[in-house]
Amino acid sequence: VECSQSQDIEAGDGTTSVVVLAGALLDACSGLLSKGIHPAMIASSFYKAAEQCTQLLKKAAQPVDMNDRESLIHAVQTCLSSKVVSQNSDLLAPLAVDSVLGILGDNPSDAVNVDLRDIRMVEQLGGTVDDTELVPGLVFDKGSTKTAGGPSQVENAKVALIQFCLSAPKTDMDNNVVVSDYAAMDRILRDERKYILNMCKKIKKSGANVVLIQKSILRDAYNELSLHFLAKMGILVVMDIERTDVEFICRTLGCTPVPHVDSLSPEKLGSAEHVGDVVLPGSGHKVVKFVGVANPGRTSTVLLRGSNELVLAEANRSVHDAQCVVRSLVKQRYLIAGGGAAETEASLRLRELALETTGMDSHCFKAYADALEVIPYTLAENAGLKPIEIVTELRKAHAEGTIGAGIDVKKGHISNMYSKNVVQPLLVTTSAIKLATETVCMILKVDDLVVVV
Repeated sequence: VECSQSQDIEAGDGTTSVVVLAGALLDACSGLLSKGIHPAMIASSFYKAAEQCTQLLKKAAQPVDMNDRESLIHAVQTCLSSKVVSQNSDLLAPLAVDSVLGILGDNPSDAVNVDLRDIRMVEQLGGTVDDTELVPGLVFDKGSTKTAGGPSQVENAKVALIQFCLSAPKTDMDNNVVVSDYAAMDRILRDERKYILNMCKKIKKSGANVVLIQKSILRDAYNELSLHFLAKMGILVVMDIERTDVEFICRTLGCTPVPHVDSLSPEKLGSAEHVGDVVLPGSGHKVVKFVGVANPGRTSTVLLRGSNELVLAEANRSVHDAQCVVRSLVKQRYLIAGGGAAETEASLRLRELALETTGMDSHCFKAYADALEVIPYTLAENAGLKPIEIVTELRKAHAEGTIGAGIDVKKGHISNMYSKNVVQPLLVTTSAIKLATETVCMILKVDDLVVVV
């Protein structure tokens, strides 16, 4: 499980492959141990074999240019082909590529890494996955406040993100105020009204016409009276902003969170060409969209749609994996053939190397090469093909020099994966090999288990 999590962090894809490969390597170890080879020797040889595989695969890979959008889309489509939402890959693949390229800046070729936290996923129930869209701005998953009849559309918006409460102040300690007559109650209400009106006037004076109110745990972040005053002033209000979203909002809109009403000033406001409620097709739900933002922090938002919670969760996971594929290409700019081609090529070349090597390494390299074939074998098995026949054909194609030969699961035979545009990032394969090898070698070095009852 930890091995799979490490693969998810490093490459974002190939999490199943790394577990399958680790299992095959452990199986290979049992054969080597039965021959009397010492575990430390096996671990040492496996590390050498993993290093050799990485070098062999890099020679077989094709370099990719980050400005070549089509190549990136092909790599992402390969990733999405095994997902539940694979039938929507024609929409989701370009969307995932564009969302990552959008945060890389004007010159993606200069980037060395990408932080996927700059892409916000907003899930909205209703409609279908085909309604998913990339918003070059900001989206909140609920509409603006309508309780006081305020505006729902604002042009040339000036946005204030407030962290103070638009409600009557409370004392630091819990106490009760006993009011004995109507005159005192009237005075309290009048002072409360005056206090809230004064705050609303300061917000209006700053030039803000859109207010985002952060959630509060100490007291009410707003009350009906404050919403009424803001609506009368023509200010659009979005309530209950999560604390975790504040940083993303500030980088997108270019605003500064304001902790106290007296520190609210025009230079702390963000800007957007248009802010307004949008009714989503297929559900009737409303969301608030901010479009035409300055976006100094290079962020983007993906609005995910789905007919039920399960589809939404699967779409979210699939789009994240697709974005991780692009991130892998930013880290290491090489594409390699999919369909089990990479593992078969590495296995074949490692076998050749095993024949040239002497001693224990030769046995271990051969066992490692056999274990690598579990990937094409499993792929053929899952596609309903005859695995032994397919893997033998695949081995033959690679021995004849077809580096891109892989399993075409749709037609059920061996094809050149490069010509079919079935490609994946080199980092996914090399990372899976390294992590699986490290996991197996760590288990090999365990001498004994102490069972505590």
